[in-house]
Amino acid sequence: MNYNLIMSNLSSFAVVGAGGVGGYFGAKLAQAGKQVHFLLNSDFAHVKQHGLQVTSIHGDFRLNHPNVYATSADMPACDVVLVCLKTTHNHLLSSILPPLLHAHTIVVLIQNGLGMEQDLQHHFPHLRIVGSTAFIGASKPEPGHILHQDNGWLTLGNYSGVDDETLQALATHFAEVGVKARITDLAVARWRKLVWNVAFNGLSVALNTTTDQLVFNPHSRLILLQLMHEVIEASHHLQLSETIPMEFAEQMLVATEQMSAYSPSMRLDYLHGRPLEVEYLYTRPLQEALAAGYEMPTVQMLERQLRFLTK
Repeated sequence: MNYNLIMSNLSSFAVVGAGGVGGYFGAKLAQAGKQVHFLLNSDFAHVKQHGLQVTSIHGDFRLNHPNVYATSADMPACDVVLVCLKTTHNHLLSSILPPLLHAHTIVVLIQNGLGMEQDLQHHFPHLRIVGSTAFIGASKPEPGHILHQDNGWLTLGNYSGVDDETLQALATHFAEVGVKARITDLAVARWRKLVWNVAFNGLSVALNTTTDQLVFNPHSRLILLQLMHEVIEASHHLQLSETIPMEFAEQMLVATEQMSAYSPSMRLDYLHGRPLEVEYLYTRPLQEALAAGYEMPTVQMLERQLRFLTK
């Protein structure tokens, strides 16, 4: 198929979960003139009246009249659906997605954790699914305001039904709006992201602190390393297409030292009384590692602490 035709077949985007991550990537697409439709929840009325403001390290901008909807039933079917919900809301996708889908729609899960694609495929057997990890520091501090503080790029990995040319076309759409999108093996990308997420998200909740305190305190730093090493060792037992080296843990700590101090998403959820993403960030990786013959005792202890705190 002609590459330009493939690009044109990916001309409309829906954003499900327009918080910091979804709001930023969707706004970048819309700012560049792409056809983008946002499904909003609590700030629908505000954005409808006042627009969407993005404060970004790459330059501030405003969408004065974005396409916003309070329910997916009012939205058109789109070529690409970006799912940026917290995984604690994935049970809603069975009712949210149908109005957004046509025969060739691609659903991109920009989420943290493991096993989301498998669960979604169970509900939609013929759906074309791409898994994605986001490397970005973004939040929504107030209605209609996206605050982008660090990074801002994606990985894209095919899970089902998406050929290499189409995946490359999707990456090109992001590149055209200033968002780097790297195509990679999905399983490797998921486990590489878990190395940071398992350590910093859960420990920031358990110790009630921010990334800088965790990484610079010698005692919490040792816990971070133990958690990271267990995740990396688990990935080795899974025989992924790419081996994650043990040195990757220290690299993640050094990278975090250079980032602005902030509260990971799980800590923000905890402080605001929202459900925590324990299932896909901790329980599923523990189960997959155990099935491969490897136990992660420190990760399991943290998972149990988080389960306690969610009660």
